[in-house]
Amino acid sequence: QLQASGGGLVQAGGSLRLSCAASGLPFTTYNLGWFRQAPGKERVFVASITYSGGSTYSADSVKGRFTISRDNAKNTVYLQMNSLKPEDTAVYYCAAQFGGVWSFWGQGTQVTVSS
Repeated sequence: QLQASGGGLVQAGGSLRLSCAASGLPFTTYNLGWFRQAPGKERVFVASITYSGGSTYSADSVKGRFTISRDNAKNTVYLQMNSLKPEDTAVYYCAAQFGGVWSFWGQGTQVTVSS
């Protein structure tokens, strides 16, 4: 299971850190990622990190503002979000990738950025 937390209401330009704790998974063998879904829109990729933490990938819309990281000792993946914009408002989901497929999903945490 994946349990996301850390969402909330923040003003534009502010920061939030999302966390996603995993249980029941061989955490260190999974690539992990964050996705988001804004109202009326499809879920889209935000960022991902390889199982070792050696490589990260980010959507162009968040590059330079969001940073993904993981702590394998704590079975947790993080998304540090800085310089938030109103268009970052969405429900954020963490996910684990197995065999090239995003197979496991957390329940989502709401991020709202006010202008």
